[in-house]
Amino acid sequence: MRFIIGGDMPHPISQVQREALVQLGEKIKSFRVAKNLTLEEVANRIGKDRQSIHRLEKGSFNPSYVYLMEVCKGLDIELSQLFEK
Repeated sequence: MRFIIGGDMPHPISQVQREALVQLGEKIKSFRVAKNLTLEEVANRIGKDRQSIHRLEKGSFNPSYVYLMEVCKGLDIELSQLFEK
């Protein structure tokens, strides 16, 4: 079991959960790249640092629902688009 930082404290997650975070990050990155946005541009749009967006895209950050909503706003997409096949 690995520990992923989400909020203020580490939480153990399973391999299945880890893979889901990686897939989510890859999906977010694909939207960003398709819109020709840099990590910094997305971060600036939502008032976050570039490193946090990078960690999200790598699947090493377990985002909250609100954080995902903010990222979607920065990418100009609907939250539901992250979960479409």
